[in-house]
Amino acid sequence: MELRYLRYFVAVARERHFTKAAKALGISQPPLSQQIKRLEEEVGTPLFRRLTRGVELTEAGEAFYEDACKILAMSDAALEKARGIARGLNGSLSIGITSSDAFHPKIFTLIRQYQVQNMAVRVHQVEANMSSLMTMLAEGELDIAFVRLPCESSKAFELKILDREPMVVALHRDHPLAESGSLALEQLQDTPVVLFPQEVAPGLYDRVYGCCERAGIDVRHALQSSQLSSSLSMVSAGGGFALVPQSMAAISQPNVTCHALSAPELYTDIAICWRRFERSRTVKRFLAMMSEA
Repeated sequence: MELRYLRYFVAVARERHFTKAAKALGISQPPLSQQIKRLEEEVGTPLFRRLTRGVELTEAGEAFYEDACKILAMSDAALEKARGIARGLNGSLSIGITSSDAFHPKIFTLIRQYQVQNMAVRVHQVEANMSSLMTMLAEGELDIAFVRLPCESSKAFELKILDREPMVVALHRDHPLAESGSLALEQLQDTPVVLFPQEVAPGLYDRVYGCCERAGIDVRHALQSSQLSSSLSMVSAGGGFALVPQSMAAISQPNVTCHALSAPELYTDIAICWRRFERSRTVKRFLAMMSEA
């Protein structure tokens, strides 16, 4: 059964008159009557009673009308949904972030702005370490991912740097240097360093490790945290000092003070990654909005 039969039937049912329905549909009355007749033949029973002035629905027509309206509504919704997805206005968007990204205000400002502008798109956020995010992005489990550079595996994707963020020193408030302004890493040679696992962010780990090693810090006996963010908890518990992105200084941790590095050689870039030759209009719409922002 063709959808146009249903549209013709519904128009006649609503107008209760063939001529008025034909005018509303923008066609002439004889072809409309022929189409309704064919529909009734296909259904196998009259759907209208022909009256002197118009028509009325039969009992079968009443039941058929309810279902026809539902079918047309579903058809229109499916059509609009498909068109919306093609324009990037509908569908879903999976976004990956690292635990340390969660403290950078620009990332969630972008995500929130996108959600407000694209209410019909379901946004799903996944938090994981960078190695996992890159794997999920490559396998299509994520559409885009926010990462911290350097990240060797990110070179397999398109990426755009959003911000360059200096690393800062986190100290326990009872540390002798806690009242200082900026610090040099060499001043911390007698303080244990807290490092996050290398697999969490291999490139950033190597950069932090190398800077500490050149400053004469004993990295071979470094304390280990489970994540970059959890290193602050270890410092709060008296575990030494940690190097964290500046935005993480906003975390309210008791007993922790944060200090800029006097030689700001240590930094991390916030970037967004997506697959090369990406065809999703939803992804392209997010990237376009990000570029405008």
